[in-house]
Amino acid sequence: MHAEIKTYERQGFGTALPLKGPVGLLIVDFVNGFADPAVFGGGNIPEAIARTVPLLAAARERGWAIAHSRIVYADDGADHNIFSLKVPGMLGLKEQHAHSAIVPELTPRAGELVVRKTVPSAFFGTSLAAWLSQRGVQTLVVAGAVTSGCVRASVVDAMSHGFRPLVVSDCVGDRALGPHEANLFDMEQKYAAVMARDAALQALGRV
Repeated sequence: MHAEIKTYERQGFGTALPLKGPVGLLIVDFVNGFADPAVFGGGNIPEAIARTVPLLAAARERGWAIAHSRIVYADDGADHNIFSLKVPGMLGLKEQHAHSAIVPELTPRAGELVVRKTVPSAFFGTSLAAWLSQRGVQTLVVAGAVTSGCVRASVVDAMSHGFRPLVVSDCVGDRALGPHEANLFDMEQKYAAVMARDAALQALGRV
């Protein structure tokens, strides 16, 4: 348990977030570049990808709305921005570059939305919120990479758009475990429900 949990509890953080259907799944940036420790990966990302495979299968079986996100910059770098200024290697993630492709084991199927973005959040400047709303989504299950970056940004924006985020703790990963654990704690206190995959699927089975 986090050392400061009593402070959060005393101030009213960490209230349980009731889950409500319909349910959607967002898989954030599980692409080859983030799966590879030599590029943008490392830490517990490979394990998170492996644990997301059954999660995606369950979502398809249950008929959830499913969306994936990728970071994709223009071939000529015309959409270079502050994110790529801070992390210049991001500009290498082009539409046809293998590093920007979704990992094969999570390949999207027909009818699943693929969001292309140039900033951390899968919502900012994209059609994701409208797409989810059109399908009536209330609870948005979130997997992906990295926990402290694009996952967190997407979770905060999901909450801001009125969705109920459920972060699947063992289906999100980060290149460093310290930021991963800290951000899971913080998201659970402020923005989202946080559960391991099997507990999440069980809870959502009752929604």
